Amino acid sequence: MKRAISATCFLSLAACTVLYAQQVDNDLYQSRPGSGHVITPHVSTAQPGDLGKRMHTSYKIFIPATMTKEQYASFEHPATVAEPVPYYYAETPASLACLYGAVTVTTGCNPATLANSKHATGGSKAIAIVDAYDYPTALADLKVYSSTFGLAAPTSSTFTVVYAGGSNPGADPNCSYYGGWDCWASEEALDIEMAHAIAPSAHIYLVEAASSYNSDLFVAIKKAISLVVSAGGGEVTMSWGGSEGSDETAYDSYFTGKNVVFFASTGDSEGTIYPSVSPNVVAVGGTTITRNPSTLAFEKEITWEDGGGGLSSYEAKPTFQKSVSALSSSSYRGVPDVAAVGNPNTGVWVYDSYETNVGEYYCLENYDTDAGTNWCIFGGTSVASPLTAALVNHAKSFAASTAAEESLIYTNATKTADYRDVTYGVCGYYDGWFAATGWDPCTGNGAPLGSGGK
Repeated sequence: MKRAISATCFLSLAACTVLYAQQVDNDLYQSRPGSGHVITPHVSTAQPGDLGKRMHTSYKIFIPATMTKEQYASFEHPATVAEPVPYYYAETPASLACLYGAVTVTTGCNPATLANSKHATGGSKAIAIVDAYDYPTALADLKVYSSTFGLAAPTSSTFTVVYAGGSNPGADPNCSYYGGWDCWASEEALDIEMAHAIAPSAHIYLVEAASSYNSDLFVAIKKAISLVVSAGGGEVTMSWGGSEGSDETAYDSYFTGKNVVFFASTGDSEGTIYPSVSPNVVAVGGTTITRNPSTLAFEKEITWEDGGGGLSSYEAKPTFQKSVSALSSSSYRGVPDVAAVGNPNTGVWVYDSYETNVGEYYCLENYDTDAGTNWCIFGGTSVASPLTAALVNHAKSFAASTAAEESLIYTNATKTADYRDVTYGVCGYYDGWFAATGWDPCTGNGAPLGSGGK
């Protein structure tokens, strides 16, 4: 039986009118009174028996709340601003580029008024995205995302799907069982669209592992490294992880390659996950983008309460963190290193047409036409990792290794032109971590800005 869900809110970014129909399980459905709803997909939830064997994704879905046509009309929305589904907003390539300095910053970085033509340009060499299973509509969906927001269309020289095991792994079975918004295809859509949004001229390799088992994902990492090395350098990003285990340090050597920098999401719940805690990986946490509820103008970037972070249980404190005062009493690795938009309540547009209108499932309903749509709003540190990897690619520094990139981050973190220090908010178990000046376990050194210090 389908259930249509709607609610009323006027919170920060995603003020909207929308219906979401899905067979909703109580353990997945979380209500945020007055702010719409957040759904944690099955594939973003650790399952019994996963430890040391299988990884899960790090994205969440935001179901925005109702906004009247009169309220919607009060916002300025010129013809140059694309709204994939009428009556609500989410972060666009242009607003993201503005927020993180990939373009000349416009006051407010407002997705309601910022023209699509203000998106980032540039990027080069390679960004390899490692995910599990096949995403059959990847190229077609990326083309729709690009045309909607005025980005350069992906071509064979800027986008390639690679089967890590040598043959098509087939789609994630969850796509047909739960629907296209609750499977690895959704993660892949999010990853490639965030990378292309910030570095549209970089060659994106979507490297598809045979499954979400560690053994298959590590095969895909090896393939991703070879692709980036062949391209002359670049980034590998991983928007997934699993609980830490006592044998994890044995896998750290996988994350090395000449002129390759690795990025990984820190997760969407309290605590730490692997591989983001590896010293050979830039750990990327999540933030909240606060916006004026009347104008949608950017106000401040603060912590995301549910973002992963803290101290590793097994990884020793790396050299690049030796001088971090907040870690002076610890001998273990702290994460994240940096952070970017992750809170689904202030999430990003994602387009995914695969299995989204099959059986009981579809994504959003267009309020004007009552027709299903393949657009939705995503959050989670799965947004932040590919976004940050693309920002580093856009900067064109192309460090020789992750260690070299980490050295740049920690050396330049105090430069306000290079990083936005996040100093407000809480995170962690019992909200026990506080944002602070300098490094903290909620957002690390803060959010990357512009092309400097990277």
